[in-house]
Amino acid sequence: MSIRLLARDLYRAQREVERLERALQEVPFDRRSDLEDKLRQARAERTRLRRVMEGQKDAPSPRGGGRS
Repeated sequence: MSIRLLARDLYRAQREVERLERALQEVPFDRRSDLEDKLRQARAERTRLRRVMEGQKDAPSPRGGGRS
């Protein structure tokens, strides 16, 4: 997957985490557990995408970036 696509997905995941965090502050206590589960999953996806993107940035270019 290209860095551009990863960056887009990471941005969307970050926005979803932020949305869920705001919603969690406003939701009644009896509905918090469902929202907390969704937030936990969204944070895990955001972390996964960050790690994949960091791995992509650290990887050498497949276009012959190692030439002397």
